[in-house]
Amino acid sequence: MNSDRMKVHFTDSDFINATNPIQVNLIGAGGTGSKVLTALMEMNHSMIALCHAGLQVRLWDDDIITEANLGRQRFAASETGLYKSVALINRANRWAGTNWRAETVKFEKDSLGRLPQNFRSSIYISCVDSVKARFEIADILTGLNNNRGYSDHPLYWLDFGNSRYSGQVILSTIGNIRQPKSEKYETVANLPMVTDEFSELLKQSEAMDDTPSCSLAEALEKQDLFINSSLAQLGCSLLWGLFRNGLIQYRGFFLSLKDFRSQPIPVA
Repeated sequence: MNSDRMKVHFTDSDFINATNPIQVNLIGAGGTGSKVLTALMEMNHSMIALCHAGLQVRLWDDDIITEANLGRQRFAASETGLYKSVALINRANRWAGTNWRAETVKFEKDSLGRLPQNFRSSIYISCVDSVKARFEIADILTGLNNNRGYSDHPLYWLDFGNSRYSGQVILSTIGNIRQPKSEKYETVANLPMVTDEFSELLKQSEAMDDTPSCSLAEALEKQDLFINSSLAQLGCSLLWGLFRNGLIQYRGFFLSLKDFRSQPIPVA
């Protein structure tokens, strides 16, 4: 084996040759999720223009829009009191002519361990603000990997996370993705989950204050104005490359707005 060959991950073939829109579950409609949805709208329009089937998005969030959400998140004063997911999806559908769906519940198991309805998709994108929620999502996706008998079986998990000035986006596979034979590249079938690879780091950050903010000023003390939008753009660029190029060399990145530095995470 030639150890000098570049390591890459080839996109699942069902994504490249899709005959139906790719099912996407977007979990979280706050500072990052609301901006990821806008990027997914742009991506969907561009994919269709390139003769791809596009995306079918379902947005999950049980939060209600408050005044503290205005300005930093993609909401208007007239939307105060509405569910975040409903406001965003209605706006997206009117603007783009899509038929995307909103869920006004959390993406989690109930007290009896049952999964929510309409939970199945090929891509899961998490924009949640708690470590507990991430591990719950990982537990659900790990369980789904045991049953791949569905046409929209889970394939990828793209996780967004951030603190005040920094953050990270990490793409994981849900199990192994079959890779083609290549003489040019060393192919990698499995991209580890963020909850496995960075478990200790996540647990250390669990003690951070994640209580809701009562005003925009208070929210900006916890998260800088542009950290969410910066992560959303770069993270969705990674997802775009998965579709557009058919392979990726990097599976995520760390970003700091303090010194405008981005550190890519190579496929390994």
